[in-house]
Amino acid sequence: MTQAPLIDPFARPINYLRVSVTDRCDFRCVYCMAENMTFLPKKELLTLEELDRMCSAFVGLGVEKLRITGGEPLVRRGIMTFFESMARHLDSGALRELTLTTNGSQLRRFAQDLAALGVKRVNISLDTLDEKKFADITRWGRLPQVLDGIEAAQEAGMRVKINTVALKGFNEDELFTLVDWCAGRGMDLTFIEVMPMGDLGNEDRLDQYWPLKDLRARLEERFTTIDLAENTGGPARYVRLAETGQKIGFITPLTHNFCESCNRVRLTCTGELYMCLGQEDMADLRAPLRAHPEDDAPLVEAIRAAIARKPRGHDFDYSRQQVGGQMSRHMSHTGG
Repeated sequence: MTQAPLIDPFARPINYLRVSVTDRCDFRCVYCMAENMTFLPKKELLTLEELDRMCSAFVGLGVEKLRITGGEPLVRRGIMTFFESMARHLDSGALRELTLTTNGSQLRRFAQDLAALGVKRVNISLDTLDEKKFADITRWGRLPQVLDGIEAAQEAGMRVKINTVALKGFNEDELFTLVDWCAGRGMDLTFIEVMPMGDLGNEDRLDQYWPLKDLRARLEERFTTIDLAENTGGPARYVRLAETGQKIGFITPLTHNFCESCNRVRLTCTGELYMCLGQEDMADLRAPLRAHPEDDAPLVEAIRAAIARKPRGHDFDYSRQQVGGQMSRHMSHTGG
């Protein structure tokens, strides 16, 4: 029996779930994690079986798109068994899309298997094509390994989109290099404004903040941009570059309110459901899941109660030269 779909208080159907499967990562990107992160105790994390049960409950409530995130999802031990179990929802037609956001470091190992299970698209985070700068910003990452992972994903037939965080004084000079590099490989590219997530100690977000309206203006000095009406229900606004045909996305959480059409919620690796990325309000779904191992009804009830609290929008604001709406949790905990 199909259950009534999830509709929030503003009549938005919630059909997209982003799931963080781990808070761990093999990189330590300066805008995402502290170098010496304290990771969650294992018992707090949902097991792979619990993640299956949780995601399956959401699929039963009309979630059609599942994006797996972290941390770095592919560093979680046994993660392919979770992808295998989610593939059954693709086979049944209940799930329209199973996708992944990754740093690319493990894709050479897993790309073929992911593609075989029905993962058709992958988002890969890449902020620079300069090997030294890459090592600096990721602290632990190696650019050649990531570039090889991108190649592996494309060889496996997956469509790759590159996500680049726009950082003033860091990758401003690589704007056209990145665009040309992606165009040459048939990849779309989305730029993301840096977000005030977590207290990282020595990083001054205001100094790093590169407004995407400035980035876009610079892009338009060389390219003709055609606005696309496309709306994924998410934060990105898209243009097509007439000269290359590629799609460029802009995610502007700080300068553009993208909340009106929000169709998504985020589940952390500990079973906390965040109805809005920019709000602290969350629902503990791990408790009903673990309290009723044989019965999903209390879990479904908790999910519905959480969606009934989904807010209209959030408030990140740099315009007052202080970080308004600043979040206390690390991005790696909520899921990228």
